[in-house]
Amino acid sequence: MNHHQIIDDRSTTDSVRLSSEDLTALRANLREQFLFRREQLQQLSAPAMTRADALLDRQSAARTEVRVQLAASARMVLADVEAALGRMDRGDYGACHLCRRPIARDRLLIVPQARYCARCQQVRAGADR
Repeated sequence: MNHHQIIDDRSTTDSVRLSSEDLTALRANLREQFLFRREQLQQLSAPAMTRADALLDRQSAARTEVRVQLAASARMVLADVEAALGRMDRGDYGACHLCRRPIARDRLLIVPQARYCARCQQVRAGADR
């Protein structure tokens, strides 16, 4: 029997509301993440070594696999960051995609690209198992 603690994002009004300063800081954070992930993808897509070097390197297959996984992860985060910036531009940033309630300010300060409130994220994570 699994017991999961449900976190309620609606604990206090102050923990939910985003000030204009919060939004400015979050936008700056998202832009920084965007630039970092884009640069990371450029570095990961650059040839790591010449083909002759790769043939000599017994670990090249493992290194290639790690680069492929890192690139996939960077692309996912980049897409999430771009989507969050789009939500900011449209004015619907900070609303949960499932329940439409506000995502807690504290959650957004930690994960500024969050699409779901903590409760809905837990429900989604439980459904993925």
